[in-house]
Amino acid sequence: MRLKPNNRAFFLAAVAALSVAVAPGQTPPRLTLQEADAMALKNHPQVQAAQNELNAAAEQIIINRAPYYPTVSGEITGSQGNNLSRLGAGDISASRLFNRFGQGAVFNQLITDSGRTPSLVASARLQSRAAEQNLSATRYDVILAVHRAYFGVLQAQAVVKVAQQTVAARQLLADQVSELAKNNLKSQLDVSEAEVTVSQAKLMLLDAQEAVTAAYAELARALGSDQAVNYQLAEEQLPPGPPSNLDDLVAQAMRNRPELASLEYSRQSAQKFYEAERDLKRPTVSLVAVGGFIPFINTPAGAPIPKEYEAVAANVNIPVFNGHLFSAREEAARQRALEAEQRIRDQQERISRDVRVAYSSAVAAFQRIDVTAQFLRQAALALDLAQGRYNLGLSSIVELTQAQLNLTEAEIENVGAKYGYQTQYAALQYAIGALH
Repeated sequence: MRLKPNNRAFFLAAVAALSVAVAPGQTPPRLTLQEADAMALKNHPQVQAAQNELNAAAEQIIINRAPYYPTVSGEITGSQGNNLSRLGAGDISASRLFNRFGQGAVFNQLITDSGRTPSLVASARLQSRAAEQNLSATRYDVILAVHRAYFGVLQAQAVVKVAQQTVAARQLLADQVSELAKNNLKSQLDVSEAEVTVSQAKLMLLDAQEAVTAAYAELARALGSDQAVNYQLAEEQLPPGPPSNLDDLVAQAMRNRPELASLEYSRQSAQKFYEAERDLKRPTVSLVAVGGFIPFINTPAGAPIPKEYEAVAANVNIPVFNGHLFSAREEAARQRALEAEQRIRDQQERISRDVRVAYSSAVAAFQRIDVTAQFLRQAALALDLAQGRYNLGLSSIVELTQAQLNLTEAEIENVGAKYGYQTQYAALQYAIGALH
């Protein structure tokens, strides 16, 4: 279908507007992959959240370590009562009621809780290490997302260039056929067919430019930005071919993946917490000391009370029965420890699968580079032959336009193979824990 002049002008205006949205008149700042990684690690909310989790885990160590130190509290007490009366019910420190006002301090120090506090501190330390590994895993996730978005933008921009070249080549052919048709050297059918291919190429260009906009949106998300970004991305050198020994890659992943290390620390933390819950059934010994001054007291005659007071006591708490609370807490902690062991096993299986899938994808993507390059050479040769045959009148324009379509497909496949391998190589490095 031939575009009318008004429609063609509208189409070109739409393309120009979209081009301005994607690439402003001013030159966008240049951005390398390493700079994009650093920007994402600094700004991404997932990294910030993981850092906050690590900070909270570090504070939990101090919380669990607090019983090692004494607690000191100041107290002020005032009471009013009926002289010579006695307390009939309730809980108060003295059975005789009288008016008084006093102030003092209370000192408490845990002597031993049969190892519960050391186990809690060890559990918190291990959980902090697990949070540290979670931070590393989050950084890996963010970097992988940046690589995917980065190469996605480069690929989308390369496809736009292919589409622009395709529009130019097909428009040139359409113009040539139109001139030949004016001289009755070609039929109007050839003109219509050439115009159809031009329209198809322009639609492909619109789709490609829309893909660039979407790719930049993905890049903004990967960088941790809620604003639109527009950078001039630097090309990255094509990485080497994937390693040949898959088993070595799996073993490397088991050593390096931070998720697995985090689960191992969590398992050790759960084991220590189980030991702490088990120690609830054991005795605890604490020291209590009080002292103070009573500036005012109203007591009956003949019953003097000293103005100062002090006392020291040791307290031993031996659990006897509390409705199976401690035994239930111990069993719950034991089950959590067993759960942590199974989660490690599950993660090991996941990592092994991920490495094998990523390796297979990387090998296939690497092989596509040579195949698509050969496809591109053959498509270009076929287009030259088809162009010659059409110029000599030995073939129809359908054969020529099909050759153009094959060349465009080959160019897009070749571009996709290059950036696809860079993306798959990054995914493989992520899978083995070597993405930096």
